[in-house]
Amino acid sequence: MEKILVMGVGNILLGDEGLGVHAVEYMKKQSLPAFVDLLDGGTGGFHLLTLMFDYKKMILIDATLDDSPVGTMQVIKPRYSKDFPRALTTHDIGLKDLLDTATVLDHLPEIILIVVSIDPKQEIGMELSPEILKTLPQVYEQVLIQAEKLKIEVISESISL
Repeated sequence: MEKILVMGVGNILLGDEGLGVHAVEYMKKQSLPAFVDLLDGGTGGFHLLTLMFDYKKMILIDATLDDSPVGTMQVIKPRYSKDFPRALTTHDIGLKDLLDTATVLDHLPEIILIVVSIDPKQEIGMELSPEILKTLPQVYEQVLIQAEKLKIEVISESISL
């Protein structure tokens, strides 16, 4: 069966902005389906472009700056880089550039984005705030739900071929 990549991105030096990376570390200690690969994507960048060729379906986990209360989780199915919500650090630009490049190369996988709203005022530190730390189990559950949906799509696609 085709694998689905679950990648967390973020800068762990900026507290809650590192949510995606912390989520991947949390999930490494949990039970995951065999068709799921986990990756700490760090702050993104073009070195991740090869993943766009290796995986047809991805779940990305990231922190976002929006008007929602801190700790609010959203599931977004972006079609273009402009559909991604605002992030805190430079990985916002790098990740969007990466997705734009994959689109131009016609290798943009299907992406589901799981974001958690954070406070824009972040102190330097490697720990998550209590509000964001308690979202990790919810992010994990949402990853399981979205991975199953993507798996069903993969099966349906292979049957219709």
